[in-house]
Amino acid sequence: MVLREVYEDAVCTSSHDLYSQEQIDAWSGLAYLPGVLDKPLKEGKGWASCVDSVIEAFAVKYPKDRLALLYCRGRSSRQGHATDLLNKIDEEAQEDETMRLSTEASLFSYQLFLSHGWKMISRETIKIGGVGFCRYLMEKKFG
Repeated sequence: MVLREVYEDAVCTSSHDLYSQEQIDAWSGLAYLPGVLDKPLKEGKGWASCVDSVIEAFAVKYPKDRLALLYCRGRSSRQGHATDLLNKIDEEAQEDETMRLSTEASLFSYQLFLSHGWKMISRETIKIGGVGFCRYLMEKKFG
């Protein structure tokens, strides 16, 4: 449940300059919809970044070659949590001899991924709850 709270908080507090309120409402609503986050959270491999034993950010790979989730509470944004998580994911990918990771980056996270060596494959438009969103399909190659 805590990871869903971090997800909702991240969307609601970090995106106002890039997304409309309608988009934020649609996106944050995914946190508790049955089936949407269930598989990655139950079957994926994840990491958390904590402050005083409180989860402030988390990342989940699902399946093994895809970064499915990377979210940080608004109050902890731009404090290195996502960078630490991305570094951990890079280390593990190299240890596991993963050749490539993929992800879908939001307008908010796109620049972060670029700064960590990810490359844009394409831009796409999707709908969440009938509301349009732009996102970036990205990859990072290793080895």
